[in-house]
Amino acid sequence: MSMLTPPGMGGQYRIKGDKYPRMRRHKRRRRIVLAVVSSAAAIALIGWGTLQLIDVFSGGGEANAAGAGRRCTPTATPSAKKTGALPKPAQITVNVFNATPRSGLAKQTADELKARGFAIGKVGNATAKYDKKVKGPGVLLGPESAADTALSVLATQLAGAERQTDTRKGDDVDLIIGTGFKELAKKQDAEQALAALTSPSPAPSASDGKC
Repeated sequence: MSMLTPPGMGGQYRIKGDKYPRMRRHKRRRRIVLAVVSSAAAIALIGWGTLQLIDVFSGGGEANAAGAGRRCTPTATPSAKKTGALPKPAQITVNVFNATPRSGLAKQTADELKARGFAIGKVGNATAKYDKKVKGPGVLLGPESAADTALSVLATQLAGAERQTDTRKGDDVDLIIGTGFKELAKKQDAEQALAALTSPSPAPSASDGKC
């Protein structure tokens, strides 16, 4: 056996020069496998990129389809009555009536409302219908037309007051003080509530994409 014959080949193959026939076949096969794998990866990458481009130029069809199936609940836009049509305190005439056993409460409350810019009408004791029958802080009473206007503005001055309407013909409104009354809202709090009422935050539009 020649010294150039690799061990284990039993003398069947002789190495001539610097070539190894059997080992060269393994390398060639390995290169073919690597080439096939690389080609498959390249094809997959190209296909993915093509799909991305199609999605971009088509405006995101799948995303639009998913968005079309999702229904958003729109936020109600404040009506004109709750924005520019609201009267100013000076345009509202308030009658203050005391339905509690506490003496002088109607005049004291009327003076405070006057200092805050409201026009004051009648001041006195409540009628038998309400006298000692109002358990909460008070009742705000006025015509149907004042439900979302004058009564809303007056409500900023007394938190927790109940609002009611009647069939009166005039535009004046009543503040009937109940047994749960302690005091009017703090002036600063009332001003902030009135500012929020006259200038509400705009409702988000459908184009915002928020549900």
